[in-house]
Amino acid sequence: MKILIVSQYFWPEQFRINDLATGLKERGHEVAVLTGVPNYPTGKLFPSYEWWTKRRDKFAEIPVCRVPLFLRRKGRSWQLALNYLSFVFFGCLLGPWFLRGEDFDLVFVYEPSPFTVGIPAMLMRRLKKAPMLFWVQDLWPESLVAAGAVSSPVILKSVGMVVRWIYRHIDLALVQARAFIDPAVAAGASLERIRYFPNWAESFYRPAIGEKIPENIEIPHEGFKVMFAGNLGESQALGTIISAAARLKDEIEVNWLIVGDGRRKEWMRTEVDRLGLADRVHFLGSYTAERMPVLFSAADVLLATLKKDPVFARTIPSKVQTYLACAKPVLAALDGEGGRVVSEAGAGLAVGAEDDKGLADAVRQMSRMSPEELRMMGRKGRDYYNVEFERDMLIERLEGWMKEAMEEGLCES
Repeated sequence: MKILIVSQYFWPEQFRINDLATGLKERGHEVAVLTGVPNYPTGKLFPSYEWWTKRRDKFAEIPVCRVPLFLRRKGRSWQLALNYLSFVFFGCLLGPWFLRGEDFDLVFVYEPSPFTVGIPAMLMRRLKKAPMLFWVQDLWPESLVAAGAVSSPVILKSVGMVVRWIYRHIDLALVQARAFIDPAVAAGASLERIRYFPNWAESFYRPAIGEKIPENIEIPHEGFKVMFAGNLGESQALGTIISAAARLKDEIEVNWLIVGDGRRKEWMRTEVDRLGLADRVHFLGSYTAERMPVLFSAADVLLATLKKDPVFARTIPSKVQTYLACAKPVLAALDGEGGRVVSEAGAGLAVGAEDDKGLADAVRQMSRMSPEELRMMGRKGRDYYNVEFERDMLIERLEGWMKEAMEEGLCES
């Protein structure tokens, strides 16, 4: 198959679509990517990239076409809106030109947010006369409200109309959590055209046994170590981590290790200083995904948090899969699907979203467990991962759906 991937985010930005693209190529498919200039999560262009130059790129021998974007900058609502809309505009304007003369069997859309990535994909679907698969990672417009990005009823109504239009023209909607199915149907998707397609972890996410932490990364040697890794944004409920750390500050020695970057990082640093937690909360910086398993090995427990909202309760944060794959015990301050996975796997403890007291209690409980009890949790998590989220199994399943969509042709709705 010749597959066009449309995604606002792509390598060197760290998203699962990078691994899916290489996985499809490994299986003999021709893959091309239409994306934007890389600037996530810092809002600044990656080194060696400029706003207009380097329109053609390559990743693992996969051709990549890049359109200019208004950068995320500091991630304010108006800046994100311009960032999202600029991909729609330039994707529709330049995408057909960059890909002129090329035929594709299928258009595959990756949507961690924004949903508007479907607009240039819809145009490519029409021009190339190819069915479109849409991998839904984030529910719109619900997540805009949950993240505090939009409150205007007029804007939300307009976004909802766009979402319904896109859903009605999707040949197959792939949802990353089963709890996404009902909202997708309510938004206009056909139940017969929805498939459950969860995230996985790249193959380099595995137990890093005996590997040394790089000397330039300063990790405390003492105390119980809880590590949070990923985007430091509004949705991650970072205040819950700070409040839990404050609760345990004078009780037990817990070191909270923060790995990653994002628009709430400086706020988090300020709160740590204000509450006198600098000797407990340590910011380790941001690293490539390939280095994360070694960093995970330095922690006793890996932490996942999200805001308390019905939208986030429906999702499984992708970090949950990466944590499970590395056979580390997981502590989840998550409602709904994410917490269910951790509990069902026996991989750790789950408390409610934004429950800082529950999080502190769970840390206290896990800090008293023996090393063997913690290792057992990690092993159970890895076993669960191999059954539910193993990469090759899921990509093979996706191939079957792609062939199904090609055989059925474009949907007429």
